[in-house]
Amino acid sequence: MTERRTDITGVLLAGGQSRRMFGGGERTSSPVSGDKGLLDIGGKPMLGHVIARLAPQVGRMVINANGDPGRFAQFGLPVVADTIAGFAGPLAGVLAAMRWSAREAPDARFIATVSTDAPFLPGDLVARLATAQRDQPGGIALAQSGGALHPVIGLWPVALADDLEGALNQGVRKVLAWTDRHGTIPVEFESERFGTETVDPFFNANTPDELAEARRLLAARKHA
Repeated sequence: MTERRTDITGVLLAGGQSRRMFGGGERTSSPVSGDKGLLDIGGKPMLGHVIARLAPQVGRMVINANGDPGRFAQFGLPVVADTIAGFAGPLAGVLAAMRWSAREAPDARFIATVSTDAPFLPGDLVARLATAQRDQPGGIALAQSGGALHPVIGLWPVALADDLEGALNQGVRKVLAWTDRHGTIPVEFESERFGTETVDPFFNANTPDELAEARRLLAARKHA
């Protein structure tokens, strides 16, 4: 059963440039080429599926994205841009979301981040990350499946914002290079069944072929 953690802010990281997707010919109506979350899966944007999976698990929600925020108006969520210039990677989005949460949801001690191209997120994602983090206070819990970490899907203490900003200003860009300083906590999630299909809950559609596979898997889940 999904547990809603109103003391955790949900963050949809849409700040990437998505070169692998749009180099392959997929297009959206957006003027920014990196909006793979706006591509259609099963009759609605992929980001819509991600929001539907995350929303029951968290309190306030925010989209991290650069460029015109109006392209996300259909979702009715606030949009916050990176505060570090030059496409500094997902850590810049994490920092922007931490700062937003501290202002707009001051009772939330953590943010839970997800990518906008992972439409099959587990219903117990946030609860399990929070449990793991509680057992190792001060650490950063990151989702893992099949032994592989997913560095942009995790639970981050808002209190680390100043430390993260300092690291970014020093040129740190790799997620694990920073999380390891505070203690990276891998949280393993099992594959799920969609009828006869075995699916990684963190399957992400990074390329046109993966987008087609996500559409097929969604159809399989609906008919399971």
